[in-house]
Amino acid sequence: MGGDEQKYVQKAFDTNWIAPVGENIQLFEEALCQYTGARYALALNSGTAAIHLALILLGVGYGDEVIVPTFTFSATINPVIYQGAVPIFVDSERESWNICAKEMACAIESRLSLGHHPKAIIIVHSYGQSAHLPDLMALADQYHIPVIEDAAEALGATFQGRKLGTFGKLGILSFNGNKIITTSGGGALLCDDQILLERARYLSTQSRDPAPHFQHSEVGYNYALSNVLAGIGLGQMEVLQERVRQRRAVFAFYQQAFSDIEAISFAPELEFSEGNRWLSCILVNEKTSGGITRETLRLALERELIEARPLWKPMHRQPVFQQFPYFGSQHVAEELFNRGLCLPSGSNLSEEDLNRIVALVRGVFGKGA
Repeated sequence: MGGDEQKYVQKAFDTNWIAPVGENIQLFEEALCQYTGARYALALNSGTAAIHLALILLGVGYGDEVIVPTFTFSATINPVIYQGAVPIFVDSERESWNICAKEMACAIESRLSLGHHPKAIIIVHSYGQSAHLPDLMALADQYHIPVIEDAAEALGATFQGRKLGTFGKLGILSFNGNKIITTSGGGALLCDDQILLERARYLSTQSRDPAPHFQHSEVGYNYALSNVLAGIGLGQMEVLQERVRQRRAVFAFYQQAFSDIEAISFAPELEFSEGNRWLSCILVNEKTSGGITRETLRLALERELIEARPLWKPMHRQPVFQQFPYFGSQHVAEELFNRGLCLPSGSNLSEEDLNRIVALVRGVFGKGA
């Protein structure tokens, strides 16, 4: 927490606005617009809710196909299934670890050849690193497919100086407890279309019709963010840039500390982009590591009560999604999963914490302090 969160939360209590209505929500949405450059923002109770609403706004329904990256968290894919739609999984590129434009073009052409025109594309900026937006957006424009930009992990990151989450027709943010800033649980939908935004707001509040009684002409959702949690968000927005600086500093610390270990490489950063380094991610090259694997390293840290996690397991390899089409000739996402590890990356890591982690990793590789 940054310090002012309690002030805004107390205001919600003092004014007795505890429900998903109140000034904190309005101010939080305004702060998100000011920071990202989006014209409109809708505060919601999760990033997953934001993706679900985005799909509904684009008319995605039963049997429709949605192009999605395989290298992501399941929350990107679950709303596609909520709508009865079909996820078409696409592999990553090595340059950004995000969805590959060449493989995406193959996927689109293949689906078109079968008479299926994809209804939407979801682009994810994994671990706070921008996808290769020029090529991806050009493809989307070429085939007239609207883009949902999942920037759940990428708040504060930029491409060509522009904030991620503002390139697609609709953008997604997450403020879950593990994100770079948090509202405990929460998310937001970004867009430049007021009609779409108001439609999303209507759907997110149970689709209540304008009537003196409770009347509903269509199915709605309980997706609004509470005024209390929006107060936490307001306080967090005040320290967002500092959190980005801290995360990037943690990444730089690891990068310098392991610079002499040939078997360790780091998550890339595209030219003209600046990631928020939400998580510090490495790859372990078994060919030069002397047999040390990602799992060797993870277990060594675990024995010292230090948590590290593998990178995302590809969605097309998940039991719940393995029946859906996949396009990937190089199997990059699978390689990332097999070789990749997320190191401790919290904004509140002390120098002592970092030195302890580094010493353990260096020890596994037989390197001194």
